[in-house]
Amino acid sequence: MIADIQKNPWRVLLAINAAVIVGVFIHKILLPPYVPYIHLLVDYHFGFIKRALIGAIVALFTDKVPVWLVFAISGAAWLVTLGLFLRLFQKTFGFSNKTLPLFVLIVGSPYFLKNFMHTLGHFDIYGCVFALILLLMPAGSLLFVATATLFAIILVLIHHIHLLMYVPTIITIVGIRHYLVHGITRTNIAFGFVALLCVSTLFLAAQFLGTMPIPEADFLAYLKSRMADPSRTSLLQFSYIWYQPLSKEVSDTWKWLPHNILGLPVFALLLWLHTPLWRYFADLIAALANELHRRLVIAALLGISLAYLIMFAMVFDYSRWMSNWAVCMFLILHAVKTLPAARETALIPSDDKRTNIFGLVLTLIPRVGIVRPF
Repeated sequence: MIADIQKNPWRVLLAINAAVIVGVFIHKILLPPYVPYIHLLVDYHFGFIKRALIGAIVALFTDKVPVWLVFAISGAAWLVTLGLFLRLFQKTFGFSNKTLPLFVLIVGSPYFLKNFMHTLGHFDIYGCVFALILLLMPAGSLLFVATATLFAIILVLIHHIHLLMYVPTIITIVGIRHYLVHGITRTNIAFGFVALLCVSTLFLAAQFLGTMPIPEADFLAYLKSRMADPSRTSLLQFSYIWYQPLSKEVSDTWKWLPHNILGLPVFALLLWLHTPLWRYFADLIAALANELHRRLVIAALLGISLAYLIMFAMVFDYSRWMSNWAVCMFLILHAVKTLPAARETALIPSDDKRTNIFGLVLTLIPRVGIVRPF
């Protein structure tokens, strides 16, 4: 048995990752859900406002919102994400000893499921869920483009920053799975243009017209009326985000930049530890049979990265942005694998000592965090 472990340690790393995720969950439920809880209280009671869709859906089922509902909803979303990713990986690569290193490096990455567990209740995971669905569903008709548009609209209503966080990845998935594979026509180009226009217009409305229209004291009184335990007023301390203009968010980000930028070496180290994965992704792109496909994929990756760079300049939740950027790369990797290739790309080896060390270190890192690393 020991000989089998030494020969292929990736099964052990997978088990350790599962234990780490359980530990992160136990730690998470002991922390006060400040931002996630208030999002369940805010709805469209006072008209159209930003960041209110999830709370509006909750309001359809209950007048009083208990704190445990944060973990129930977000925990269910996490389990759905896990299930969808398992199905996607099986569909794209299959499960075998040969694909196990690739699987462990993705599913055990501190950027992915571990960090989604640490950020339970935050809205990031919904973008990943919708992207996974789009990677699994048939993409041959305009119904696929329409579904992607609906998902993008829902994400912007959940939080308008999704326009930068996951909508570019959704656009890339649609481009790869529909337009590159099934061809470009006047109809699907026009449909796509209208879809982009609708999503962009909604974003502008949420960003500039979605401010709470009543005094903050009245807003807080309404939120307390929705709480199952109104005495826990500390959970309402982030109510100001429904009043804060974009200029204030940018100002705060740049104010804290000298302090938060100290985490960049840690982010660089984490990216370096994923080297076997990035090398495999680069080989996948290089192996594409169509030169135009290669150029468009690279352009899309640069576009996604530019969107995250803009987020870095606007909002200082840097650890979350880095984690979600990496998740977007994982998702696009699966999309690229579906394109015609001129040659087979060699999988990540299971017996390479350096790769095994990288896998072990990534396995032992429990999560990246929200603002600063760890």
